[in-house]
Amino acid sequence: MIILDAARELFSREGYENFSMRRLAKRIEHSPTTIYLYFRDKDEILFRICEELFAELYRELSSLRSGGEEPLDILRQALRMYVRFGLENPDHYRAAFFTNPFVYGSPREYLEKDTMSRRAYLYYRDLVAECASSGRLRPMDVDLLAQVLWTGVHGIVAAVIFTRDFPLADTTELVETMVDALFKGLLP
Repeated sequence: MIILDAARELFSREGYENFSMRRLAKRIEHSPTTIYLYFRDKDEILFRICEELFAELYRELSSLRSGGEEPLDILRQALRMYVRFGLENPDHYRAAFFTNPFVYGSPREYLEKDTMSRRAYLYYRDLVAECASSGRLRPMDVDLLAQVLWTGVHGIVAAVIFTRDFPLADTTELVETMVDALFKGLLP
């Protein structure tokens, strides 16, 4: 949809605070009234953009389990895939993670609403739980374990997307080193 494509770019480039329905309307060469026929406000637009991203992420995560591999190998693939996914969709990623920290409401509301973001997180969390319960990872709170692994790869995506003045190492080497280091630190 042309409205969401233009909105994603505006959110990504100008941020939540500088986004307006008027700017979006000007970008797509329609009146603001036209946009209001489809979306209540900029929060609804941002929510839809985020849900698009997380729906695709959920599909990609789900596809990893089709090979019958060990859960730890699938988790490694999931972490690598996450970085690739974020870097292939930088505008979408910026809009989803770096514009409005309350797209899904409070943490409690996040866990109560059935959203694609929540589904993707719970699918990933279940994979981490499977690795932990099988003894492949150190036993600890599953949410903590899942979030430690996620913040590692999320940090790589953010660094590559936002860093322009620092000579980052090769992205593939960063990912492999990060995943290896995380796993070694979390082995039983």
